[in-house]
Parts: sequence; structure tokens; C-alpha cells
Amino acid sequence: MSKIEVIPYNSSMYDAWEKLVAESNNGTMFHNLVFLDYHTHGKFEFSNLTFWQDGKLLAVLPGGFKENGRTYWSPVGASYGSIVAGDIPFDIALNLVDAMMDYFRSEGTEEIFLIPPPIMYSTNYNQHIEYAMLYRKFDFELHYISHAIDLKHGKDFLKYFDKTARKTIHKILREDNLRIEDSEDYETFNNILLSNKARHDVLPTHSLEDMLRIRDLMPDKVKLMLVYYGELPIAGSWLFLANGNVVLCFYNMLLYEFEHLKPIYLVMYETVRWATENGYKWIDIGVSQDTKAEDPMTPSLGLINFKERFNSRGILRSTFHYKFK
Repeated sequence: MSKIEVIPYNSSMYDAWEKLVAESNNGTMFHNLVFLDYHTHGKFEFSNLTFWQDGKLLAVLPGGFKENGRTYWSPVGASYGSIVAGDIPFDIALNLVDAMMDYFRSEGTEEIFLIPPPIMYSTNYNQHIEYAMLYRKFDFELHYISHAIDLKHGKDFLKYFDKTARKTIHKILREDNLRIEDSEDYETFNNILLSNKARHDVLPTHSLEDMLRIRDLMPDKVKLMLVYYGELPIAGSWLFLANGNVVLCFYNMLLYEFEHLKPIYLVMYETVRWATENGYKWIDIGVSQDTKAEDPMTPSLGLINFKERFNSRGILRSTFHYKFK
């Protein structure tokens, strides 16, 4: 097998990079260069890497150096990163990991942190790259508990929600006091988002300008829905169509003064219905951590219990870590 060469990304590789991500086994919108372009220029120092064999692009690694070049993180400015490749056999995966480690060793890198997308994002379930990293003595920094809904039940999905969720959704649909619509009203959604996050003493990951820029850069990868009580928007969801397999609920938000109307139940029903109808396999509802706890791995039990009402299951989001000796 010929040697794999690691070459820092340059703009001449743009089309090849985006094509590889689109055709890969485990790529997501977060690995697309066009997504990373939403960040204000200079906010992050990207050092994206490409892996070549016999003149062919084999894999890509979006990320960047921190701590004056001592530490490499993937992703930087995104939810998921790590090596993106096709449905490769183990020997190629091991060679990719070895090439990556040789490159960072030659650069004087001291630590590597990689956060791959959970396995459900893969077209074919294949964890050769992750196993190759563990075989080369990567360890874990953190595990977050995320929750996801398997859409294997098709149009019968509602039968698998718990009794409370089914009863609440049937009541909302029967009484017709709430309606949910696709929307481009990002300003209104942002107001709901800010109000919701303020209650938890945190700020959103994205500003209104960020959301609008992502929408403009990748209009086919985002979907905004708003819930109306009469003519008043009271809740909403911003979905990332992360790849052909997974819809990610990045924000599910409501105005808490209308919490008694249970608008998020309607959001979850419509999200599952739409994703099922459009051929997706999973819905990622995101991590379920207690953001106020000292230990970042602390689960938010109330949030987890709520997510489980919709037939979701716990999925690990893990950070692979390597420290050079």
C-alpha cells in the first residue's frame, strides 16, 4: 500500500474537499468548508488537513491549532469534526490515523482532541477510524449524553411516544389552538431563543447574524419552524439537515409564559413527521447536560426524561484525546 501524504488545505482543494464530504460515509454539514465560512474572518485559526494517496483525496480533517500551536482541535467552530472518509477497510483507517499522528508529531503538536459525529450519522455503520485511534492509544477526554430518535417505525412513530406525549399531541391536534409553520422569520425566533436562554443564564451558540449567514450559505441544510398561538409566535425549532441520515434539532425553544400550552410537543411531532416523510433515519435532539454543574458530564435528568417521552435513546458524543510523550 502506497504512503498516505498529509497536506494542509489550500483554496485549490475546495471542490475536491466538498465532493469528498458529500460522498463520504461519515461526513456532515459541519465538515463542509462552506459551513465553516459563516464565522467572522479571523475568529478561528483553521488548519484544515487533507490526506492523499496516489494523487487521490482519501480523507479530510477540519480543525485548528490552539494554545500557540501546541494543541489541535477538530472541530473548531462546529459541532462535529474528526477524520471524514469513505466506507474504508480497517487497514486504510489505521494508515490514516498513523499518517495523522506522524504529521502532528512532526509539527511539534503536544495534544489532539477529536470529536467525531456519533455512528448514526454514518451511511454504513463503520467505526474503523475510531478503533484505529483507540488502538494507537487515544483515550477519552469527555463523554456527553445526547439523545436521538430512530425513525425505523415510519408513519407509525406516534405509537412509540410515551402515553403523556401521545395524549398531549392528540389534544393539541384536536383543539387546533396551536399551529406550526415553516418560517423565514429568524428575528422573531432569535427573540424567543434569547428569552429562553436567559432563563438558564446562558447565551445561544449563534447570534442572529450567525443564523442568517448559515441560512444564506447553506439554505438547503437548515429549516426553521415557528409555533403560533393565534397570530403570536410562542415557540420554534431550528433544524440542521446534517446529512442524508440525520436531522439535528439544534434549538427547540419556547416562551416560558406559554409553557402550559405544550408547544414543544407539537414541535417534536412535526419534526419527526417531516423527517420521516423526507427519508431521514434519525433525529438528533442534542446533548442533555446540566450546564450549571461543575462537572461538565453531569446529566440533566429532567431534560433527559422529557426527551425520552418521544422514544429517544441515549447516544454518546465522545471526545477522543491523544497526548504526545
